[in-house]
Amino acid sequence: MRKLILLFTLSVMMFQSCQSTKEKTPMTVKDQAIEKKIDELIAQMTVEEKVGQMTQLTLSVLCKDSLGGAPQLDPQKVEKAIKKYQVGSVLNVVQNTLSRDQWYEIIGGLQKEASNSRLKIPVLYGIDAIHGANYTVGATLFPQELALAATWQPAFAEKSGAVTAYEVRASATPWNFSPVLDLGRQPLWSRFFETFGEDPYLTTEMGSAMIKGYEGDSISDPEKVAACMKHFVGYSFPFNGKDRTPILMPDRLLKEYYLVPFERAIKQGALTLMINSSEINGTPMHANYHMLTEVLKGELGYQGFAVTDWEDIVMLHTIHKVAATEKEAVKIAVLAGIDMSMVPFNYKFSDYLIELVNEKQVPMERIDDAVRRILRVKFKLGLFEHPFYPKERYPKFGSAEFAQASYEAASEAITLLKNSNNILPLAADKKVLVVGPGAHTLNTLNGGWTHTWQGADTAFHTAGKKTILQALESKLGKEKVVHVQGTSIDKDINTSKAVSAVSGVDYIIVCLAEDPSVEKPGDIQDLDLKQAQKELVKALAKTGKPLVFILSFNRPLIIYDIEEYASGVVMAYLPGDEGGRALADILYGDVNPSGKLPFTYPRRTGSLYTYDHKFSEEKDIDYKYTAVNSQYAFGQGLSYTTFKYSDLSLSTSKLVGEDTLEISVKVTNTGSRVGKEVVQVYTKDLYASITPSVKRLKGFEKVDLKPGEEASLTFRIAKHDLAFVNNDLKWITEDGDFDVLVGDLKASFVYSNK
Repeated sequence: MRKLILLFTLSVMMFQSCQSTKEKTPMTVKDQAIEKKIDELIAQMTVEEKVGQMTQLTLSVLCKDSLGGAPQLDPQKVEKAIKKYQVGSVLNVVQNTLSRDQWYEIIGGLQKEASNSRLKIPVLYGIDAIHGANYTVGATLFPQELALAATWQPAFAEKSGAVTAYEVRASATPWNFSPVLDLGRQPLWSRFFETFGEDPYLTTEMGSAMIKGYEGDSISDPEKVAACMKHFVGYSFPFNGKDRTPILMPDRLLKEYYLVPFERAIKQGALTLMINSSEINGTPMHANYHMLTEVLKGELGYQGFAVTDWEDIVMLHTIHKVAATEKEAVKIAVLAGIDMSMVPFNYKFSDYLIELVNEKQVPMERIDDAVRRILRVKFKLGLFEHPFYPKERYPKFGSAEFAQASYEAASEAITLLKNSNNILPLAADKKVLVVGPGAHTLNTLNGGWTHTWQGADTAFHTAGKKTILQALESKLGKEKVVHVQGTSIDKDINTSKAVSAVSGVDYIIVCLAEDPSVEKPGDIQDLDLKQAQKELVKALAKTGKPLVFILSFNRPLIIYDIEEYASGVVMAYLPGDEGGRALADILYGDVNPSGKLPFTYPRRTGSLYTYDHKFSEEKDIDYKYTAVNSQYAFGQGLSYTTFKYSDLSLSTSKLVGEDTLEISVKVTNTGSRVGKEVVQVYTKDLYASITPSVKRLKGFEKVDLKPGEEASLTFRIAKHDLAFVNNDLKWITEDGDFDVLVGDLKASFVYSNK
């Protein structure tokens, strides 16, 4: 009984906290009108209708048994969901990508049924359009988030978001489960490629830009969608590297690093958010009242709704073992602050929650708060007036214009990591051998979330998109390109044939790759590249022909024991459908590479560091050797030209209070080719009460320079840019000495609060 009283008290506190926060937020006239409509609608709703809005089912529950064919709605199942259970949201595909006609038929059927319900509340349909409208036939597929981060240009994230929004809305869908705002600081994690890398500042800038692309100035725009921030919060840092496993993280670290991208997105106005499937420090996030209610809806003033991930409320009972029954799991999650349950296969959530409300174990105030948040998104999307727009409204779907945008993003993402003796760009009049498991497949250019969940089914690829091999053949002519696969991802196929084929070729391009995967199926035991691919490299190296590696990985796989054999190393990431074209143009110099690593590439599988590590990680006190010895550094990336930094200057040597420090620097293209350089600005706090990092990224800008051209850049930082979270979980800026680091230059200043 004491536990029930406590939970009821917490739920009332939550409701009051959220209401007080909302009252402090100024509303536009349009928003006030929406809130009035929500009030009127909630006043008419039964308990069943309210709980229905909080329920989300997967599409297969509503379809006929298709035996592998195209999914078709089952009228009786749809009527049960919409009329009996008042289900407010549906998600997903059944198996694979669908045509626009199929999407319109399915979503149109659901919205028609909803329009015939008592209150005519439209269904909110959601989809995982992770790197383009990847579940619609013929859609434009962009580089995955990690590759977009490698461009160090938020404009590409915004463009990717805008095109994706257009094509998702052109598929009758108004809600996209993207972007991932998790930090990529655990490279073992299977969803590493879905992040914008390891740095909170870069992630925040790229994530904010992508949300701008998705949502524009208003999500009611027929070319925009509601974004969904994922995954609140800390999901990407599992202690053992496996997906959906425990996270051990101090609250201070959580606030200083992992919350930062979400804070910006919430201030920006994003109104849907998906919850971390795992647990942090022993508390499943779906049961975490402090984070979901006190922090998210209280401190951060979040006005949108929180949706679970797949089946995660049930897992409070079946996996996490914090609820003795499924019904108790529902109570814990809803009282913690969950607004919508991705159930997704049955109606148990609805049944249990209705019982809990009727038994007064969950107060109506909590239900009304959740429903208000969900209806707010539906009204802001304009679904009551336009559940979807005509297909003809979207003439640019799958257009050459959109494909070009994807190509440009891939071209600026791909990162040159090694170029011994300037082997790259390659000479176009020479013959080349192309080998490796990534040479002739789109799977390893796109990765997971591509036409199917795992992205491994080749049957659904978009016609006309070129693999690396096809792009090279198109560029050079087939007579100059020899292809032997050599190995699959993990097994020898014809390595001896590949070795025999080197006769008469001038270069060997080795396309190293990792199978596409995502979530639990992508869990791995270590970061080592598969032995079969290493043996292929070693065999080819013995021929004496120069090797160029192309790395198409979901995460950084260890190559230290074969990297010495490569004259050139190119990080492709997962560059999307246009990645083959972009790689060919970079290899042969039609595009000058300008990508920079958004993560630290480890040298050994058990030696993992981030660029913003601590001073104690720099040196071993007893043996005096450098402990941090990564394969490639965060922010690293070569060009076919050279750049020189000069004239680093600060506007003052003493920054006081809320004043702003201006940082000026000049960058000159000292080479013979047009090129782009990412100017990166770091600060170093020399001494602090919490051990400082060796440096932290505080600004960046990509500049395009002709040979001999010089650019003068100015960056600004202030007190909040020097702050950190102390042990009282407060952001503070301490008096002290700081360095500014740009390129190979350094300047110093002193900060004083007074």
